[in-house]
Amino acid sequence: MGTGPNRTPEAPVNNPILDQIQRLRADLAPGDTTPALVAALTEGTAPLTTVGELAAQQHRIIASDRRSLLLLATRCADRPLGAWFATLAEGESAALRTLPALAAACGLDERAVAGRPPLPGCQAYPAYLAWLALNSRPAAAAAALVANFAAWGGYCATVAHALRHRYGLSDGACAFFDFFAQPATELEQQAADALGPDPLDERTLATAREYGLLLQAYEHLFWDTLGG
Repeated sequence: MGTGPNRTPEAPVNNPILDQIQRLRADLAPGDTTPALVAALTEGTAPLTTVGELAAQQHRIIASDRRSLLLLATRCADRPLGAWFATLAEGESAALRTLPALAAACGLDERAVAGRPPLPGCQAYPAYLAWLALNSRPAAAAAALVANFAAWGGYCATVAHALRHRYGLSDGACAFFDFFAQPATELEQQAADALGPDPLDERTLATAREYGLLLQAYEHLFWDTLGG
């Protein structure tokens, strides 16, 4: 979760794989179902301590996801897809650098963040990504990950707006959510280029959908755990 660099989107170039990714994204879209915590933050009713817990859990998640993405990169190091996974890992490193400001705005210093215990419902996503790093079909994992970015990015955009306007947090404190709030258009194009030039076969697409459904379920479990 929380995967993908903060980039300014460019107009995508249509190709068969990009069309497949976009259809998969539409298929996996959560619709009007907004996590309760995101809704509460929008209304300004969630305590800021919950955001601090989110920062602490994300510190663990991002550190794990970065290693998982690097492992995926090594599994296909001789193909363009390896560089794409490595780019995602670089994005995780950049995102990790934004977390201290968010935690500090919620009253947590580095020691307090490190001392927060892992919450199983929050850590299910990175555990599954680690499973994908070891066991997945890399092409299907790439399609599933990029298809799931849009929902995560939309939640991050909503939370960033709420933290500024409901809780008065600074731009620096909101940088973590801003980082992931950018549209995934360019990243989708890069994934399509890395997966190309031939369209994904039916087995890969079916596997990508399976991976994507689980990634989405574990992401919602993350929000539900924090909001429960």
